[in-house]
Amino acid sequence: MVRMKAEELTPAELAELREAVKARLSWDASVTDEQLTGLIESELFRSERARRMTAAEREAAVRRLFHSFRGLDALQPLLDDPDVTEIMINGHRDIYVERNGELQAAGLGFESRERLEDLIQSIVGSVNRIVNESSPIVDARLPDGSRVHVVLPPVALNGPTVTIRRFPRQPFDMDALIARGSITGEAAAFLRLLVRAKYNLFISGGTGSGKTTFLNALSQWIPPDERVITIEDAAELQLRGVPNLVSLETRNANTEGKGRIGMRELIRASLRMRPNRIIVGEVRGEEALDMLQAMNTGHEGSLSTGHANGARDMISRLETMVLGGADLPVSVVRQQIASALDVIVHLSRFRDRTRRVTEICEVIGCRDGEVELSPLFKFEERGEMNGFVQGGLVRVDRLKRTDKLQFAGFGEEAAGCPITGSTG
Repeated sequence: MVRMKAEELTPAELAELREAVKARLSWDASVTDEQLTGLIESELFRSERARRMTAAEREAAVRRLFHSFRGLDALQPLLDDPDVTEIMINGHRDIYVERNGELQAAGLGFESRERLEDLIQSIVGSVNRIVNESSPIVDARLPDGSRVHVVLPPVALNGPTVTIRRFPRQPFDMDALIARGSITGEAAAFLRLLVRAKYNLFISGGTGSGKTTFLNALSQWIPPDERVITIEDAAELQLRGVPNLVSLETRNANTEGKGRIGMRELIRASLRMRPNRIIVGEVRGEEALDMLQAMNTGHEGSLSTGHANGARDMISRLETMVLGGADLPVSVVRQQIASALDVIVHLSRFRDRTRRVTEICEVIGCRDGEVELSPLFKFEERGEMNGFVQGGLVRVDRLKRTDKLQFAGFGEEAAGCPITGSTG
């Protein structure tokens, strides 16, 4: 991939060439990609600067100008690079990427702050969102499903700030995660039983730990005859093999401050849509109460994710989120959590940049006013080799609440799983 460097064409030259090409485009006629490329080449080769450029530099300049009309300008080469998993824009001059787990400068930039702002408005407008000085923070997505988070001045002091989280074009299935060492085969087989038997699973982890990827992988085990409803702030889940799928996405308020539809409203609406399972992409606030109530009113097999440092910490965070939206006694909130959740799966990002399941805990109820967890699997580290952390999940205890397995008719199958059955 050829990357354009800042010294090849100045921002002023890029802007001048773009305006020259735009002037030659007829507003009432469609132009093919080939015709647009020809116009760009024609204008570029007329410039004095082009005569001093190498063939590779001219090709990069043509590509950059083409992307400014048909793609995402300076970002397009990064979006075309399969090794780039995150793009971080800190103002129009500074762009960083995460490539193969390593942060590095992209060596690219926009010619002006106005050009970056125009691109932001184009991205946000394509999904019917609004971002401006009075409402400077918004979540959006790109056509390929990449998640976009925008923060504008005056909140962002360095200028428009954009973070783009990319997802693989072909989502990882559980076999791929096993092959990468993210989870053991034994633990995956155990989770497969739980998904099929409609246990309510909650996936916790830090930023970039792979929660969404893992949720997508778990969804491969949802029976195809079930109706699934997903609820997200910005749609990014890529569920495969679920034909009866309804995807819901929140909506921001309009310029008059009206029309906002949040997660709580969508969860409540989903209950009237005859779901077999409800999947909440990420729980961040007061909608946690509605999610727990949905799990407690017959919508078993639900899945969700949340940010936390561990399974126990996830329980505390859910308490805080629920209390932020309802004035309830803490004991009632904890009872709701204990009744709704069956298993918490925690993922971590290691120092070698790998993402792995580090904890699988069963929620077994409340005791002495506290939600009680029973560890089923724990990650055991066994040193390092060639810069990679060695170790894996080790079975700690057996599943105690096997009633859903029995009810789903998986008694014999569960009996063959070393993680189920009585502990005696």
